[in-house]
Amino acid sequence: MDDLRYPIDRYIEQAFTHDLLKEWLLDIQYLPHHLENALLNLDENQIDTPYREGGWSIRQLVHHVADSHMNAYIRFKLGLSEENPSIKPYNQDAWAQMPDTKNIPVNISVTLLFALHRRWIELLNNVQPNEWERTLFHPEYKKTMSLWYVLGLYAWHSRHHVAQITSLRKRMGWN
Repeated sequence: MDDLRYPIDRYIEQAFTHDLLKEWLLDIQYLPHHLENALLNLDENQIDTPYREGGWSIRQLVHHVADSHMNAYIRFKLGLSEENPSIKPYNQDAWAQMPDTKNIPVNISVTLLFALHRRWIELLNNVQPNEWERTLFHPEYKKTMSLWYVLGLYAWHSRHHVAQITSLRKRMGWN
């Protein structure tokens, strides 16, 4: 693994298939469980360890996933209820430095993710096939994205951050 930032490589856009849809929905559904398992038996010192030199701590990663996925849930609701809405970008690095991210226990965000993902998966399981073509506009990237693309991105995002934690555990011998 040459680049610790991307333990499962970068996100690659893929064409719609029913099998991939099922896989990505499972990634979203089970992210809270996988994250909780990745954190199992870590102490506070370990949770405050950066996953790589110059990177966020595990604590910041977990809170980032909650922040990011709250935004994703809202983005899906906007995409399903409006025509090509512009989404609100946010500065994830600034958010990772805020007191709630740096100070509160990770279990708060894990609990939030269990509730959020329950609602999000209910929404996603009821998206009609043609609705995956609906779009969002990301003003920071000046890019129009289909809901299908965004689903794949957040399924990847779920696996990506869990892998950052599990690969750190393995490198440090915290198994």
